[in-house]
Amino acid sequence: MPLDLSDTLVVGISATALFDLAEADALYKARYVKNPQSALEEYRAYMLERENEPLRDGTGMALVRALLGLNRYAQSETKPLVEVVVMSRNSPETGVRVFNNIRSRGLPISRHAFTGGQSVVDYLDAFAVDLFLTTNVEDAQRVIDAQACAAAILKPPPHAAEAPPDDQVRIAFDGDAVLFDDSSELVYKTEGLDRFHTIEDEKQNEPMKDGPYAVLLRRLARLQERLPFGADVSPVRIAIVTARSAPAEMRVINTLRHWGVYVNEIFFLGGVPKSKVVKAFRAHLFFDDQDLHLDPAARHGRVPYRSDSPLFTPLPLDLSADPPLLVEKVEAS
Repeated sequence: MPLDLSDTLVVGISATALFDLAEADALYKARYVKNPQSALEEYRAYMLERENEPLRDGTGMALVRALLGLNRYAQSETKPLVEVVVMSRNSPETGVRVFNNIRSRGLPISRHAFTGGQSVVDYLDAFAVDLFLTTNVEDAQRVIDAQACAAAILKPPPHAAEAPPDDQVRIAFDGDAVLFDDSSELVYKTEGLDRFHTIEDEKQNEPMKDGPYAVLLRRLARLQERLPFGADVSPVRIAIVTARSAPAEMRVINTLRHWGVYVNEIFFLGGVPKSKVVKAFRAHLFFDDQDLHLDPAARHGRVPYRSDSPLFTPLPLDLSADPPLLVEKVEAS
């Protein structure tokens, strides 16, 4: 009988988001610049020589550990609360180092997709993925454009972040253009803050349309329901961190009520830097659409706009650099 994952949160994560493979990636890029014909073979030799060596944790490791830990509360082994799938452009042979590190850490991950240089995006539906975490900008953009599932680009692991609690999963979301669609954001950017506040106040009882992460929020809410805890004391803790402020706050509250979704914490900042709140919340991941709100010491995922959105600007292919300095500015998102 096929495995039923219809009520399970399925997270697909690239090998480079689960582990820190920056050294191997840098070697391949350097070799490719020198000799494109031999670069892949040199990368293969490098990985084979080191397939028994440990890897450092990637940005997504803490979240994966916390999510998989929730399965101890599952009432049936055949219907896990959370499933994690490792998805990689590596070949199965060069992926042995990844397999070995998964085993050495005792991670209960049994499903993988290693595609030998091809994009993994075409296989998300086959694995019933609800959230795809990657370090590859092009893959994340393809997922968002196809509306296949929620997707975010993870930047390199932070070195100064305070670890989230071991017994909780803490996830924070931005509001506009992330949980909600980008129509309100467009009003703010094209007509200004006063007009944005006026319209949001007038439409406070009109639910906002889904953004790219709305379905994921509902899946997390369902995960909370499946746990043997009330939402207030659940080990899955959800926060919304938005630069909205009064009088634009009630539309958010009423939209969540319309969706039937409970969040543990919500912050209407009105210009206060998001980074400080996210650090205080100790999120495993904070999903935002703008790097200027994100802090190098915080674990975060960059949510790309759809290519057909008026807000779309192409992301740089290399997101290894730290985000720009934070700007204290009132943002509609």
